[in-house]
Amino acid sequence: MNAMILRWIGVKFEDRRKLAMMAPVFFLCGISELLNYNGYMTLFNQRFGSEYLPYVYGAEAVIMPLEAWFMSWLTSRLTKPQLMRTLFAIMGVIIGVNAVALLLFNSMDISPRAYYPFLFLSSSFVVRQQTILLWSLAVDLCPTQQAKRLMPVFVSSAALGGIAAGVLAQVVSKWLGADAVYMLAPLFLLAGGVNYWKSIAYYLVPLTLKQERSVASGAAEGGLSSGDYFKRSFTTPYLLVAIGIMTLMPALYFLMEYVFLNVTRTIYKTESEFASFFGLVTTLLFTIALLLQLVSNRLMAWLGQSNMLPAIAIIFTCGFVAAAATFGTSFILYSLSMGYMFLYLLLYYFAEPANQLFFKLLPMLQRDGYRYIAQGVAASLGILIGALLQSLHAELGFSLRLLVWVGGGGGVLLVLMTYIGKSLYIRELIRSVQTMSDTRQDLALAFDEYMRENKSPLMLDQLLANSNDYAREVALGMIGRTGDDTYLPKLLALVDDRSARIRIASLRAMNLERAELQALVKVASFLEDPDYEVRAAGVRLLGRADHMRHQAVYFVRLKLLDSSPKVVAEAVKALYYLQNEQSFEACYEVIQRYLKEGGEQTVYICRVIAELEMYSFLPDVEQLLGHTDPAVRAEAIACMGKLRHIAAIPWLLEQLEWAEPALYEVTIDAFIAMGSGAIEPLKDVLQQAQPKVWSAAIRALAALLDEAECQSVLLGAALLKLEELWKSRDIEAALYKMELSTRAELARMRLTEHKAFLLDGVWTVMERIAESDVVFAVRRAIEDEDEEIRESGLEALAEGSADKRLTAALLALFEGWSAPHTDMPYEQAVQVLRAAAGLQDMWLQLLASDALRREENEPLSGQQALMGMLDKVVFLKQVPFFSDLSLEELGYIAGIAVEEKHSAGTRLVASGEINNKLGVIVDGSVQLLAAGSKNGMIAELGPKDVFGETSAIDATAATTTARSVGEVRILTLLGEEMAKLIRLHPEIGMGLLKASLARVRMLEQKIAQTG
Repeated sequence: MNAMILRWIGVKFEDRRKLAMMAPVFFLCGISELLNYNGYMTLFNQRFGSEYLPYVYGAEAVIMPLEAWFMSWLTSRLTKPQLMRTLFAIMGVIIGVNAVALLLFNSMDISPRAYYPFLFLSSSFVVRQQTILLWSLAVDLCPTQQAKRLMPVFVSSAALGGIAAGVLAQVVSKWLGADAVYMLAPLFLLAGGVNYWKSIAYYLVPLTLKQERSVASGAAEGGLSSGDYFKRSFTTPYLLVAIGIMTLMPALYFLMEYVFLNVTRTIYKTESEFASFFGLVTTLLFTIALLLQLVSNRLMAWLGQSNMLPAIAIIFTCGFVAAAATFGTSFILYSLSMGYMFLYLLLYYFAEPANQLFFKLLPMLQRDGYRYIAQGVAASLGILIGALLQSLHAELGFSLRLLVWVGGGGGVLLVLMTYIGKSLYIRELIRSVQTMSDTRQDLALAFDEYMRENKSPLMLDQLLANSNDYAREVALGMIGRTGDDTYLPKLLALVDDRSARIRIASLRAMNLERAELQALVKVASFLEDPDYEVRAAGVRLLGRADHMRHQAVYFVRLKLLDSSPKVVAEAVKALYYLQNEQSFEACYEVIQRYLKEGGEQTVYICRVIAELEMYSFLPDVEQLLGHTDPAVRAEAIACMGKLRHIAAIPWLLEQLEWAEPALYEVTIDAFIAMGSGAIEPLKDVLQQAQPKVWSAAIRALAALLDEAECQSVLLGAALLKLEELWKSRDIEAALYKMELSTRAELARMRLTEHKAFLLDGVWTVMERIAESDVVFAVRRAIEDEDEEIRESGLEALAEGSADKRLTAALLALFEGWSAPHTDMPYEQAVQVLRAAAGLQDMWLQLLASDALRREENEPLSGQQALMGMLDKVVFLKQVPFFSDLSLEELGYIAGIAVEEKHSAGTRLVASGEINNKLGVIVDGSVQLLAAGSKNGMIAELGPKDVFGETSAIDATAATTTARSVGEVRILTLLGEEMAKLIRLHPEIGMGLLKASLARVRMLEQKIAQTG
């Protein structure tokens, strides 16, 4: 039932928590805002006089810059959550104090007239800031796509709050008066504050834990001073017009409000009647707002964003003309009420987003600066001009009817300004696109949006003829999205264009549905392009030429012999799309050949097999799972996933324990691609799987299961695995008890690796059962290097809305992991190690078995008398050259390391001769000698140093001689074996590269110091 309701209102199931938290805030605060507005407007107009509105609006225009300074001051001193809470508290205090004051005045039966301007100004501040505050919070809490779904619901909630406030105002004012209407406002604000406070704790605090480090650098690169923003805003024509529009609209609204209130006051003379009618208008206003919200998307799509402001300006003008035409008749109240309501709705609900059009063309880093300047200037000037227009009646004695005609004239001026603004915007848009210096996605989107709303072939032609490649790409992308085949001749003419990017873009933009043979031949000329990407795009296009299938096949078949594997792969796909059975045999031969060749050819053809769902090649692809090339293995696994080859899951799970990171991620994606068929096999491994395998299974299941199943299946598995990890720390403590500190450090290293994999899985589960963006932010903070950020992350985790059991388990792990190991009785240590000897993890099993063997004093075999596997790993862990490798990777290195002993004076590496060995000194020392010199010693190396590393892997000539000083014991690594290991496990190569670069930097520093 809940899911059906969510679908009906257009939101997803995972949005429900945020919706349930925030919708009541908008509803209750919407009631509070409108009760506040209704109350203070009624009290001021009835007890102080609507003829004084120009003066309070003038005072407000003076106060607003101070208000902006105060807000800026608060923003610079408080974090975002603190700012949100502080502002909400300030607003609550203001209307709370006003409510108490009104209550005291009523109880004392007094009505101090001087108080009501203060009531107006302070309450107006609350209304103004409350709207900004709530929408700012909603924008901060919702990622872009979620915001598109939830914002209409929040708008509807606020509109329903307005309707409820209107009904309440009518009822309460009738029986208890306007004072009681105002007094209800802080109560509803307090009620909405409960969820408001929770939403900040649950969502905003985590999202703002770690501010983007790029802000400062971005400001340095693209920021301007306030003076620069101000100067450029008033010297850029289309921005100046934008400020004029943003100023004139509120000025005209305040004029309409003034006339409406004065006329209403003459008809409804008592305070209760005025408040009741004002409540009715509020109810109608927000009912219309709710109805408009239901059709707003269609309305904006029909009009187009660039036509919204002219449409709003025309309605403004019509509102004033209708009021002027009915002045002195019985319809005046109706026309003024409708004019007031529509101007209110258009100004606050439609004009604000429409005004943002002008800022889309500005650079992203400068956009907010211009927007704040424009809004600040427009807000102050709008109120000031509105007050001056009102004073035409209050001070100069203009009749209200004449005032309405003045408003009509202002409306006509507004219409002219919006059309001028639109024209300037289009001119600036074209200029910006024509002078693009990079692929600015925001400009391309703005142009695309405008072209969808306003078909303009001339504008596209101008851009196609432009010398700027970025501008031409934008135009070609637009042509491709419209599918307009009338541009085909112009696109074909680009076959000889100097830029490969333009040639590719032109091919992508072509529509061959009604193309003739001559056009097809011209497209075929792209197939001989020197750039293989262009040839591939041409083949892809011909694969869609169904109406000239035989001719297209003729050209495409030739590309089966192309030198580029990508072009050949596209040719195979095109021939299948064209359903040319005569070519299938040739395609099969190509596929079989490419599957055997390995490298890039095999990678591309695996993608073809997956895309065309060629299940007959499954056995061949399965053979590639053990290929030596990691790229081929990865593509074969991805192909297995896309073909939903469930039978491969057991083998893939087996290999996961030894998979390098890239292959590990590809395997998880393959499980997800297999769909529901992979669920049961993956569930089966959750109980007994090694942490690395468990994490992969849990991450795949989190993507495959719905939220309810994640709660019932994955949550329990995550809790159990965290408990197992915590108990595994006893292995470290047991090894320390056995006085095997180096082994204990290895156990700690392995358990830390387990912890990383388990946390990957646990965080994924949390993202599925809580808000994913919030969980991601908390995780990022907890993993940060800054201790203060980590502490804040842990606090946010503790206060968050995720499952309390999982949260508690994670907190215990984070807070206790770095604590020293606990001491334990010797007998308990032996029991822990005996249990660990039966674990699935090879390294923990090996460490435990080795400790038990030592405890039982078992004799060493001949092989073990040298250095066993574990001894090699313990030693290699202490060698700086291997410091960036994991325990697993150290194990691979130890597996190919051979222990050797050499007597004094042995030449281990000879300068100028081919060297294929890397040596690691275990005991003794080795001298490095300069080429051609017996005594020119460069350095003397000791235990844990390496030599021969610069020439071993690629078997090149050594640049120095290495000679033993006394008896020396070394671990030798053959370069060929290391190269094979790096191909299978690229992360080892990255680790060794980091170590090599560190040595180079150290050498450079020494040279610089000696220089």
